[in-house]
Amino acid sequence: MDNPLRDIDPGRVVLLSGCTASGKSALALDLARRQGRAVVNADALQVYDGWRILTARPGDEDLARAPHLLYGHVDHRAAYSAGDWLREVAPLLDARPAPVIVGGTGLYFQALTRGLAEIPPTDPQVRAAANARMAEAGNPAMAAELDAATRARIDLRNPARVQRAWEVLRQTGRGLAAWQDETGPALLPEAQAACVLVQAGRDALNARIDRRFDAMLEGGAWEEARAMAPGWDPALQSSRAIGAGELIAALAGEMTPDEAISAAKTATHRYAKRQRTWMRSKMGGWRQVVSGI
Repeated sequence: MDNPLRDIDPGRVVLLSGCTASGKSALALDLARRQGRAVVNADALQVYDGWRILTARPGDEDLARAPHLLYGHVDHRAAYSAGDWLREVAPLLDARPAPVIVGGTGLYFQALTRGLAEIPPTDPQVRAAANARMAEAGNPAMAAELDAATRARIDLRNPARVQRAWEVLRQTGRGLAAWQDETGPALLPEAQAACVLVQAGRDALNARIDRRFDAMLEGGAWEEARAMAPGWDPALQSSRAIGAGELIAALAGEMTPDEAISAAKTATHRYAKRQRTWMRSKMGGWRQVVSGI
């Protein structure tokens, strides 16, 4: 497929986003090879060293074709925030040719192009309390405990976002929205980058999601789950890899393999839907290209 981004100035940073399984990684790799760029990760789960297959981290063949940065470099037991990512990506922006930054974590792109509030990192005790509260009461109850301004601003269907907001309020006594209103300057305003959004039709994307998950299973995802099972902790950020909980549950005999596969595919469809909604709201001005899937 001819790359629709071939006309972009190699000196300009490319921000490339799109829904999961939309083909954005292949597009980024092709552009990197054509123009000598590095590929920089902007996916909150691909930073971890665990769940390489389930998070669709680049394989050895892709890694050999172009430099890949910020992939699999964080211990899967550790916490990692948008602020951590922003600090790591900052020194990479001055490279020439400029990097292509690719991923589906909208918060990372928003932090890069619009700035990030300097919120104190979460204390371990507060994180433990938040994990316990989420396990006991669930996402809707935690969302109801947030301040009104924050509830109006974040995606209340996203447990990770709700828990983070709950932690901020619990630790600082101020809502996440109040902190965000004090956001500092952007490292890379959108006007200074080539911002590209990969679009794919819903039905075609869901079909690709299903095929990709089947390929993950054939490529070793069951074995990966067995290797991760002894230290499995659903409270870890890395455990939010879609399909991880389902495969672990199947290995534990809590559901059948077929049930786990179906549940993981459905969860991925729903995640893609949430991504589409977020991207329509936050990336409406980005250049849109049609996926080749």
